[in-house]
Amino acid sequence: MSTNKQIPFGIHLMFDAYDCDVKSLEDANVLYNLLEKLTKDLGMKPMIKPYIVRTPGNNKRDPGGWSGFILIEESHISFHTFVRRKFVTVDIYTCKSFDTDLAIKELKEFFKSENVETIIEVRGKNYPPENLI
Repeated sequence: MSTNKQIPFGIHLMFDAYDCDVKSLEDANVLYNLLEKLTKDLGMKPMIKPYIVRTPGNNKRDPGGWSGFILIEESHISFHTFVRRKFVTVDIYTCKSFDTDLAIKELKEFFKSENVETIIEVRGKNYPPENLI
């Protein structure tokens, strides 16, 4: 009997928060620090410094805000804030395990929101095992 168990490629945490603290959504320096802190606290290795850009709104549905990204050896962490809507969406995608509960806790505390939705998706469920390379 074979005991080979398929190991998935990674984990993707999708985090959406509503009714956020406006100050946490609109300060680029604070958001930059969030990316550095999350990377460190989750035990990930940054490949570049965080990159934050102001995103202008393009219509009534998208009033603009800040977008941020950090490339990590394990993949990436990104966010998009919508200041006037008090909303943020965050993605943490990695090819290694991480403490999703810690990530969610830190994001809730940072954006000062209890009104959140989270999805944790296992990615690459059929990722080829090492013996096939």
